[in-house]
Amino acid sequence: MSHARSEYEDFKRIAPDAYDLVLALGQVAAKAGLDKQLLELVKLRASQINGCAFCVQHHVLLSERLGVPADKLHLVAVWREAPIYSARERAALAWAEALTLLPDRFGDEVYDEVRREFSETELMYLTSAIASINVWNRFGAAFRWTPPKRQVAANATAS
Repeated sequence: MSHARSEYEDFKRIAPDAYDLVLALGQVAAKAGLDKQLLELVKLRASQINGCAFCVQHHVLLSERLGVPADKLHLVAVWREAPIYSARERAALAWAEALTLLPDRFGDEVYDEVRREFSETELMYLTSAIASINVWNRFGAAFRWTPPKRQVAANATAS
């Protein structure tokens, strides 16, 4: 029995124009040249904060396909305490948290940090990616979308 109020596929079917707009917004940062692994870490972190199980699982699976190291995926929730993230990743994660938790963590210090690591254009596209994942999270959490299942290779055997 599903606890979903609606599913991801329903969004595409019921409101295809809205779906296409949100999807396009989420793709522009990668098209502009921002690192896809970095974008997945940012999207994963925002999804964790927003409690969107669908988006957390979706971005874990995408990150794995892109080759994001497992340790970075496992530690992203506590990235401040984990020394494995670069200065650029740390700035992006701090920016993602600031934009996801607007009243709590948005100040000049975070902005200054992210501007040291990202050009003006990169920062606009990074912000668009964060805005997009926050929109996706609103849909996924509100409708309790069922998280995607991990695809098991056809030749895999049970342990």
